[in-house]
Amino acid sequence: MSVRSDSIFVVKRDGNKEPLDIDKIHRQVMWATEGLSGVSASEVEIRSQLQFYSGMKTVDIQETLIKAAADLIELETPNYQFVAARLVNHHIRKEAYGTFEIPRLFPHVQRVVASGFYTRELLEWYTEEEFGVLDTYIDHDRDFDLTFAAMEQWRGKYLVKNRVTSELFETPQMALMLIAATLFNSYPRHTRLKWVKEFYDSISLHDISLPTPIMAGVRTPQKQFSSCVLIEADDSLDSISAVSHAVVRYVSRKAGIGLNIGRIRAINSPVRGGDAYHTGVVPFVKLFQSSVKSCNQGGVRSGAATAYFPFWHLEFDDLVVLKNNKGTEDNRARHMDYGVQFNKLAYERLIGGSNLTLFSPSDVPGLYDAFFSDQAQFKTLYERYESDPAIRKKTVKAIDLFTNFMSERKNTGRIYLMNVDHANTHGSYIENLAPIRQSNLCAEILEPTWPLQSIDGGSKKVTLKVPKNRVEEFKKWRSQWKNVIPKLP
Repeated sequence: MSVRSDSIFVVKRDGNKEPLDIDKIHRQVMWATEGLSGVSASEVEIRSQLQFYSGMKTVDIQETLIKAAADLIELETPNYQFVAARLVNHHIRKEAYGTFEIPRLFPHVQRVVASGFYTRELLEWYTEEEFGVLDTYIDHDRDFDLTFAAMEQWRGKYLVKNRVTSELFETPQMALMLIAATLFNSYPRHTRLKWVKEFYDSISLHDISLPTPIMAGVRTPQKQFSSCVLIEADDSLDSISAVSHAVVRYVSRKAGIGLNIGRIRAINSPVRGGDAYHTGVVPFVKLFQSSVKSCNQGGVRSGAATAYFPFWHLEFDDLVVLKNNKGTEDNRARHMDYGVQFNKLAYERLIGGSNLTLFSPSDVPGLYDAFFSDQAQFKTLYERYESDPAIRKKTVKAIDLFTNFMSERKNTGRIYLMNVDHANTHGSYIENLAPIRQSNLCAEILEPTWPLQSIDGGSKKVTLKVPKNRVEEFKKWRSQWKNVIPKLP
């Protein structure tokens, strides 16, 4: 017989009231500890220190039990992480479905589409019969293999929910199946269900790990398929404005940003032939920082970006310290990360104990492009500009420049090193044909970029000079990447 108190009423998730049933709480804790060694249901109940009062919400009772189980997680008692996870799972199911029982996939999708949180195209891509087949592929028991930390990640970041009201719409396995269904919707109809099942199994069994933007957004009306976006700025106001606009758009869709700011001319450079002088790179970095932080990626996480620039930029000393805690808000932009780009010449000067020369990219024609595409040409131009007394420059000891970089790297941990010569000679792209000029937010991938000129996608036209002995190689490369880079010549 259940232990009830007719004098204390609790408020259920649907707003209805019912008498407190203590035995119901006890059964749930017993279920959460069943089959797990080294855990105790009574210990969870004691640790929860529940104090009942009329009008108490069942949601608050559940959260108290979850916290009690989580507080018991220790090296000596690791299985409490599964107790807490089961309690979270129970909580999520009740929140999403109003009951512990899992609904069928098709009516579930219909309901969430009607709520506006799943893309309507799911119901166009797949028939009710196909959803029925997909339903048989889902193993909801895999949710019970997740730890407390994993379940907290799911309900905090990945599960589709109304991030204003915190209303949840799904559970982890339901989400993973719909991620797979979205990614493979355009595959041939007679084989795509097989691919959906294989991919679902791979991600639900943790053979493949997906990034946060895909996990959180790919089945929603945003349909965000990219977790990282690389954007290159040109040395013009139109391009800088387009980049700022693009950053806002992509951050709002949960993407992380890699920014290339290396082309922007240095402070006091002439503008319009001397009609004005340039304010330098730092004000535009602060503009990009504001764009990055203008949206919080749909409530999933804060916007983030890494900005890349070459070691020889005239403003190196001001750019390399942007992340540190010294200085003022006027000369720091601490809410982005930074990547400094080096090459063989820089290391040779360091090893040789000689100097490095810093320039404004606008004063040294061809140097910026050669820095990535042709190291021999870069060295020739670099040395020529070093010896030209008419060009504005700054000479520093190579050891001092590298020391400044390493000091900021040590103190912040968020300034990265990119070897641009090796990025182009050891990467996936043919050297000189698709120059690599930057990496992404996490400094983990290399993709070719061109300066963004318009928010509509316009980029500076690039002429690719293909050596005769590499024409066939280029044709093969172009055919492979034609769909990725539609305007490739």
